[in-house]
Amino acid sequence: MMTLFPIALEAQAEEFILKLKTRQIIGSYNVAKETAVILRQAVSTTRWYNADLLIEFITDLGSRLVAAQPKELAVGNIVRRVLKIIREVAHGELDHLSNEDMDEGEDSMHYDQQDNSDFSNDEEALQNKTNINIQLNEHPLLAQSSMFNLLSDGSSAKHHSHDHKKHSIDNHSSAAQTKKSTYNLKPLIIQEINDEVIADLESVYKGIADQATDFIHANEVIMTIGKSRTVEEFLIKAALKRKFQVLVAETSPTYQGHEMARTLAAAGIDTTVISDSAIFAAMPRVNKVVLGSHAVLANGGLVAVTGSHLLAAAAKHHSTPVLVCAALYKLSPLFAYDSDTFNVTVSPHSALHYQEGSITDKVTVSNPYYDYVEPKLVSLFIHNLGSAPPTYVYRLINDNYDQEDTTL
Repeated sequence: MMTLFPIALEAQAEEFILKLKTRQIIGSYNVAKETAVILRQAVSTTRWYNADLLIEFITDLGSRLVAAQPKELAVGNIVRRVLKIIREVAHGELDHLSNEDMDEGEDSMHYDQQDNSDFSNDEEALQNKTNINIQLNEHPLLAQSSMFNLLSDGSSAKHHSHDHKKHSIDNHSSAAQTKKSTYNLKPLIIQEINDEVIADLESVYKGIADQATDFIHANEVIMTIGKSRTVEEFLIKAALKRKFQVLVAETSPTYQGHEMARTLAAAGIDTTVISDSAIFAAMPRVNKVVLGSHAVLANGGLVAVTGSHLLAAAAKHHSTPVLVCAALYKLSPLFAYDSDTFNVTVSPHSALHYQEGSITDKVTVSNPYYDYVEPKLVSLFIHNLGSAPPTYVYRLINDNYDQEDTTL
């Protein structure tokens, strides 16, 4: 079902969808932050009267964003996180209402017990009087039966009327409180999105970098590949208290490693650029491998810059630990059923120029942008709230997303 959104929100969403399709906006962080801002705007500007309707709106909008660029898994991750927040806030409000109803019910029960106590006393007095009359009556069994039935029918009718009135009052009170609570959901949900999603995105780099000295020690040789802001700040923070050497694979044909090495060298880190073909030869000297990631999948595997699988496989062969720096918003509940499920192939011009027409007509050139790294090649994930092995990723996913939102 196509949901009608406010004009300003629809224009903002369409602009973002265009950027995703044309890859004008790339990188998990930029994509995730833009997605969170749009979803917050959707919660604020759309008209809804209960949490189920809001969930339907957000799911519809999120499905459109995911369909624009399915390989940018951060879009779906943020949508699922927002849906989880909506459910938690709505559930918290319902629990609050239930507690209030329970307190009122206990008060009503207390008064009902007093009424029942008074009624029981009256009934006991009437029964005693009846027993006396029965003993004096010529037909005691008939008199006892008729008097007992008269009293019991009156008691049942009184209790039935009292319970029906109480049930009607409780239903009316509960409906009024539920209607009132819907007006409180919107500011609470927006506040939670600001605190748990947007503010968390702004602090992920610091949260990961603060753990650097726990994993990197003096005089170690660290190897990395590509250009990752997370890994960059992780190594720079460690360099404030540790002295170590970094080997950066150049990551052909994009040569992102050159820019990474330039940044690390400017921070005072002893940095050396090596060709991708020299990774295996240099691995015996390496103490640790530090990788960035585009996404972390439900089985503990990761989607990372091309060449990461080569680096992780070489490290596995030499029993070198592989650390992956990945924020929690990169966790995805999806699985890669083959190595190319979430890969992207870009223009091969950087590998083989179009001017070489005599060659390009005779060969097929594939230029993948990402690699899939199996969980068995990863030693530890370092995220903004701590660290975890690949076997624990499923638990982090369950804590951050709802199972109902796995498929958008």
